[in-house]
Amino acid sequence: MTVPVIPFAEAEVRMDWHALTKALAAGHRLPKATLDDTFLYRGDDTLLSRSAWISGLGIAVKSATIFPGNKAAGLGTVNGGVSLYSDTDGLLQAIIDFHLVTKWKTAGDSLLGALKLARPDSRTILIVGAGTVGRSLREAYGAGFPNARFLVWNRSPAGAKALAADFDHTEAVPDLADAVGQADIVTCATMSTEPVLKGDWLRPGQHIDLIGAYRPDMREADDTVMRRGRIFVDSRDTTVGHIGEIKTPLADGVITPDDIVADYYDLGSDRFARGSDDEITVFKNGGGAHLDLMTSRYILDAWTA
Repeated sequence: MTVPVIPFAEAEVRMDWHALTKALAAGHRLPKATLDDTFLYRGDDTLLSRSAWISGLGIAVKSATIFPGNKAAGLGTVNGGVSLYSDTDGLLQAIIDFHLVTKWKTAGDSLLGALKLARPDSRTILIVGAGTVGRSLREAYGAGFPNARFLVWNRSPAGAKALAADFDHTEAVPDLADAVGQADIVTCATMSTEPVLKGDWLRPGQHIDLIGAYRPDMREADDTVMRRGRIFVDSRDTTVGHIGEIKTPLADGVITPDDIVADYYDLGSDRFARGSDDEITVFKNGGGAHLDLMTSRYILDAWTA
């Protein structure tokens, strides 16, 4: 049997954001994933491999090569691929474009959280950060909330204007505090180590989606956001002890472990849900190789359908 190599553009046209969120929810009804990460280094160059095994779904190894010197040669600094293996016999089933899996996993993770936690009548969505992830969030949230208008804020106003110009019903805004006040959903995808989102700006009924922080020294939301919101995460295992958004306020006593209401393995219960129209929900998107596996399986299914 020929193992398919699944490229970005040809696969993406077969994919659907709602179908992906259903696949992610279904993946969390299976036994909990086993996860591991490995790093190899050569000078400034890095190989990161993230692996996950879910009984009933299979095995994925997502390898990323980070070569900073590529920029001078006009090449991407981050490349890689995902190898997807059968759960029954361990045979290789597909090799999938790294950037395709990363894009859809990251934005789909946040979209699932918003569909479960945001008010269904949300009509104004603020994207904080106009990079690659911000662009994919515009696509994903546009599918999930088709009647919404979008605001985009970026440290560089030119970046916000460039993103907004590529989409209908999307406007670049200069004042972050004012934009937060207008928004029903705030989705943050920055590389900030200091909070850019202030809890004093929030109003009842909002949904806050935090994506950008992925290291212990990174945060996008301040302590007041964490105190005011009911906190949900995609996975306790990949967020609580690893990402500053959760780790720092826990260490400082701002929140306690009991303040983390649920993760995606609670989707089958009534825990992963908004409690009232007025409550502020805070969702931390931490990613994880198990989500790469679920996304890769969805991509292969869409590719072969």
